[in-house]
Amino acid sequence: MLETITKGFIIGLLVSSPMGPINMLTIQRTLNRGRWHGFVSGLGAMLSDISYALLTLLGMSFVTGFMEKYELWLQPFAGIILILFGLAVFRANPLNEWKPDEVPKETRYFRDYLTSFLLTLSNAAIILVFVGLYTRFSFNPIADGTSFLFAGVAAFIVAAFSWWFFLTLFVSRLRRHFNRNGLTLLNRTVGSIFMLLGAGGILISLFPDLF
Repeated sequence: MLETITKGFIIGLLVSSPMGPINMLTIQRTLNRGRWHGFVSGLGAMLSDISYALLTLLGMSFVTGFMEKYELWLQPFAGIILILFGLAVFRANPLNEWKPDEVPKETRYFRDYLTSFLLTLSNAAIILVFVGLYTRFSFNPIADGTSFLFAGVAAFIVAAFSWWFFLTLFVSRLRRHFNRNGLTLLNRTVGSIFMLLGAGGILISLFPDLF
């Protein structure tokens, strides 16, 4: 159970943290409108990520036998997905998403939540990232029972919730001294983690006796 919780938490954190358009949108709203507008934007993204996480889990549960039989072949494929995603995150320039001159009018929290949810939902390619992470971490709580599924999903939610809570807290506290160049460093760190996970999965599949 503890292993499932740990894996769910790590996956939730890795999915939420890349500094793409949604993270930049959340930071913009935090700086321009206040922390709670940014936070509810993050919650909208979290709901979308949870939907895709569950959808991917359900889809993979139907092919559990196939995955277990061909795990050594699927690991390199999952590794390649993670490397490509990590490379995209590493090379992305989050400052391209920054629009400091944009001064939005006062808006409702629900609108911030809904727009963030829909924007994140439009990126269906995240399913491939989930497949890569699930395969890399051998994460399939549905096969272990309902309690493991709830534990894994709960850990994912806690990780995503924590990310948005502390990101908006950090930005709001340091809004007068906010260094946007630090976002590039964060992107490269997260991208490197994805690439290392992908490379690790490929090495494990090619040299299983060494691990």
